[in-house]
Amino acid sequence: MPAHVDGAMLGVTESAGGRLINRDRMWHYTEGIENWNPIWARHGIRILPGPSSLWLDATGRRLPGPLFPGFDTLGTLEHIMRTGRDHTWFVLSRKIIEKEFTLSGSEQNPDLTGKSVRDVLGRVKPGPPGPVQAFMDNGADFVVERELPALVRRMNELTGERLIDEAALRREIEARDREIDNSFTKDLQITALRGARSYLGDRLIRVASPHRILDPAAGPLIAVRLNVLTRKTLGGLETDLSSRVLAEGGKPLPGVYAAGEVAGFGGGGVHGYRSLEGTFLGGCLFSGRAAGRSAAEAVG
Repeated sequence: MPAHVDGAMLGVTESAGGRLINRDRMWHYTEGIENWNPIWARHGIRILPGPSSLWLDATGRRLPGPLFPGFDTLGTLEHIMRTGRDHTWFVLSRKIIEKEFTLSGSEQNPDLTGKSVRDVLGRVKPGPPGPVQAFMDNGADFVVERELPALVRRMNELTGERLIDEAALRREIEARDREIDNSFTKDLQITALRGARSYLGDRLIRVASPHRILDPAAGPLIAVRLNVLTRKTLGGLETDLSSRVLAEGGKPLPGVYAAGEVAGFGGGGVHGYRSLEGTFLGGCLFSGRAAGRSAAEAVG
């Protein structure tokens, strides 16, 4: 969020007598990277990943199932926090990144924001999309190398600690790669990516064809350091069914209404703690309508 989206009106309303709820609930992303070309201060970017990247903790151990890219953000966050370090890694191939990395932000998706069917169809072409390639070339969190020893060395240089052991990481990758050739694999991530490719749209532009990460033909190898991004509070102002803000005693605060996520429904009541971001739109529209009708009725 831009720096000016600071939630200050929550404090203003609280000081006027409104009641805040669900203060402890926050919306975090686990696939955050530093923006090499920020629009505002501390402008982070989230990777919207496909299912194929190998997700490792800070020491190079594979995250347990079902904590795969694009699956359970809250479960992944809880696991990361238990490791004692707040960064993780994606290890993948060029063949994976060219299909499976989409970046958050309208400026990172000019084909979609420009409503260009031709440019969207261009995603089926070989090679990473332009914004992704720019991060590969300039991003502080990206390491690109042909050979695993060099990749591991630069991963450790990036963090300033020798947390990744080359031999151990090679065993993790090779164990995953062996399952690519096994039609009856019990590796849940391999099963998941095969399932994703059963949908034609994903097979064409979203999920890379299964392959060995260490296959030189799929290279170079890529490691991406992932940081935890804090997006927003899931709490907000307590409201009644007319979207009137309630005071501590449970009575409406005269003349004050709240609509949208500030009304405290996101992650707090309507959608639950594991809410999906796209589902918030309905609550925003509904609470906005309720607030408008209630305010109109109040003024006659």
